[in-house]
Amino acid sequence: MTTQMTPRPRLRSLLARVTQQEQVNFLLTNRIPRRLATQLLGWFSKIEQPLVRDLSIRVWRLFSDLDLSEAKTSHFKSMHDCFTRELREGARPIDGDIEVLVSPCDAIVGACGPVAGTEVLQVKGFPYALSELFGGPELDEVFRDGHYATLRLTSSMYHRFHAPYDCRVEQVTYISGDTWNVNPIALKRVEKLFCKNERALIRTRLSATGHPIMLVPVAAILVASIRLHFLDVLLNLKHKGPNIIACDAAFKKGEELGWFEHGSTIIVFAPAGFTLCPGIEEGARVHMGQALMRLP
Repeated sequence: MTTQMTPRPRLRSLLARVTQQEQVNFLLTNRIPRRLATQLLGWFSKIEQPLVRDLSIRVWRLFSDLDLSEAKTSHFKSMHDCFTRELREGARPIDGDIEVLVSPCDAIVGACGPVAGTEVLQVKGFPYALSELFGGPELDEVFRDGHYATLRLTSSMYHRFHAPYDCRVEQVTYISGDTWNVNPIALKRVEKLFCKNERALIRTRLSATGHPIMLVPVAAILVASIRLHFLDVLLNLKHKGPNIIACDAAFKKGEELGWFEHGSTIIVFAPAGFTLCPGIEEGARVHMGQALMRLP
């Protein structure tokens, strides 16, 4: 028996085939005024007009597998409100094993594994140095020979991120930068992309063991805004960097730290002795709260 494809899946399939062509995708998402496009979408997505909201979400669905069944509410004031939605209670169980760090977000795992000295991979054949990402060599020895995991959020995913363990946030360094797309196509074409894009370095220390853990949310085209609950400033393109902000905020494992305005990437760094948990490999899908790394 054959099943006829309905118009919306058929159109989505056609759009997917077009945008998956590497050259077309790269041109559409990078060879445009990236900062202007990002600021424009940021403004447009916050329009609280029912017709604009509904049409925007319908167009969004054409390009993605948006699933709102786990959302805390079914009513949104704007497309931005839908992007930054909360989940209903219990939608993301937190792994309670005291020996593991959990994923801070829903994501597709990109490059991950051991830090080679002070060098990590963007993708195979595209290395970058910790000092280039962190904006200086001060933390090279802290994470030398450690482990890392690159977690990419797609546009349809849950966009809030959470504490990977009971910890204290000690410092945030905001680094202003570009807004290249961070999808796999761009990562294979733009060297040291994460080191060029706007990002925040969130330095945390595990409450129980004292181990340092670094979370690096990286912004991207259409996604250059990062909100952190413990700061009273929105980190975005208008916020000039680098800017070091001292903090002293305690969080429980799984407690919400903040959110991206749309979606992007978080890179998690742990020092020597940590290891990746089974199943954490390139291409794997993870949920917030799922085991990510095992403590020494």
